[in-house]
Amino acid sequence: MTPIIKVIIPAYNEQDSIENVIKDIPKNVQEIIVISNNSTDNTEENAYKAGATVLSENRKGYGYACLKGMEYIADQEKKPDIVVFLDGDYSDYPEQLTEIISPIINKNIDFVIGARVKRLRESGSMTPQQVFGNWLATFLMKLFFGAKFTDLGPFRAIKYNKLLALNMEDKTYGWTVEMQLKVLKQKMSYVEIPVKYRNRIGVSKVSGTVKGSIMAGIKILGWIFKYSFK
Repeated sequence: MTPIIKVIIPAYNEQDSIENVIKDIPKNVQEIIVISNNSTDNTEENAYKAGATVLSENRKGYGYACLKGMEYIADQEKKPDIVVFLDGDYSDYPEQLTEIISPIINKNIDFVIGARVKRLRESGSMTPQQVFGNWLATFLMKLFFGAKFTDLGPFRAIKYNKLLALNMEDKTYGWTVEMQLKVLKQKMSYVEIPVKYRNRIGVSKVSGTVKGSIMAGIKILGWIFKYSFK
């Protein structure tokens, strides 16, 4: 049977990139869901023109947007087999979705992360604070949980029933690390796939600002220490 695949794309003021992201997603995806996270530009209009389902979430936060997409899927009669999360800034290569979902389809893996390995990253595509933050977070997960993660990459795929089992909560910067920690805690199978990564279109709302970097770091470390002492 052909799996039903849905893509969730949180987007905040990504009018210049969102159409590129949507058009590069492989055609075996049944639905692309763009959640405009309080955008003030033409993100919603451009996403709709490109063929996506467009939702609006006015509470600012990456997690809020992802949860909105999940709520929309939960209300549908026919549920997906796989949900893919992807950023709307065109830093990822959406065509690599086929590689991301392959371990789920062919090896029955529960969860797959696109790892932004150095050899495949465009120069300047990750800030020094992103590189350090990823190293620190994955080092601590290895130390406390024996994890094999090397990245908190936003390009990821998970079986829909496993996603529901995670009972995701985080509303802002901690969404990605929460998912990985809960995958570890629930002993789900996971694997990383090396992916290409390029300079995003526009300025990052997290790593592109001092406040965003600090808040993301606090949230990520908070989740790790919370789970370490449970």
